[in-house]
Amino acid sequence: MQVTFSDAHALATDVLIKHGVDGKHAKIVADHLVDAAAAGHAFAGLPRILALVENLKNRPPAKQIVVTAKSPNSAVVDGGGTNGYVTSLVGIDKAIELATQNGVGIVGISDTWFSGRLAYYVERAARKGFIAMHTANTMARVAPSGGIDRIFGTNPIAFAFPAEPDPLVVDFGTGMTTWGDVLLRQKLGQPLEPGVAVDPHGHPTIDPTSALEGAFMPWGGHRGYGLSLVVQVLGILCGSATIVEEVSDCGFFFLVINPELLMPLDRFRLSVTKLVEQIEASRPATGVSKVRVPGRSSAIKRREAQKAGTIEVDEAIYEALQRMRRGDAET
Repeated sequence: MQVTFSDAHALATDVLIKHGVDGKHAKIVADHLVDAAAAGHAFAGLPRILALVENLKNRPPAKQIVVTAKSPNSAVVDGGGTNGYVTSLVGIDKAIELATQNGVGIVGISDTWFSGRLAYYVERAARKGFIAMHTANTMARVAPSGGIDRIFGTNPIAFAFPAEPDPLVVDFGTGMTTWGDVLLRQKLGQPLEPGVAVDPHGHPTIDPTSALEGAFMPWGGHRGYGLSLVVQVLGILCGSATIVEEVSDCGFFFLVINPELLMPLDRFRLSVTKLVEQIEASRPATGVSKVRVPGRSSAIKRREAQKAGTIEVDEAIYEALQRMRRGDAET
């Protein structure tokens, strides 16, 4: 079903506030969720409220977020148990501030959880003319290549570069699936794709519940496993546990660079834009309609949604959130 931006934002905000989220923080989360839905990432949109609320049930109230400068180029953020949608916005904005002042900004965040789409944060920096990289090690759900025990999180990594008409954004998880997508499929009674998860005994499964009890597989075999390992180590650098067993033990890493350290921004932006255009104009393989560039379809879908003024929300999810808003049902 189609829901207006304003109605979706109000629904998300109301449900989060009703379940103990600070009003200002609830609006920050709602901004992110509505943008994710507009960009065509349904699982990262309003359905994420179900998982957020489930986590909030067993969590103490969030404490103050504390930002501590470590050098002219770096800072650490103690998230105080606040959700990552909020702390990551603090982190990327601090990294942008440091890069504006000194060319490079490096920020690490600890004691936080569940941050949504990493693209959202790096794109924020690229729209201001910066190069950005962001990683997040998350609660252990993914087995290493060749294994069946949960060691890594879905451990996403994202990059963004200034370009026209939108930044070039590359954002991907290092697991074969995401926690949010599995939770959504569990809620809707939908099976997983084959080959993305194993049950607690290491047997392949398409059942979301069995997958949540077992482990997800790494994306790209040993290559994705290697990237996941890098993200895990960067998370440790930011203060996370070695293996994240508790959801707040995540570590988020941000790196923001002013491209003018190496070349004029306008020249760099133009060169990236030309590269994107050349890729999109290149010859597609048999059976492929067009060669695509990561992130471009999301930007197009966002513009189309903004023009229409609505986002797509699964009807079952919408009704569940309305019940939660009224307080007459659990997730």
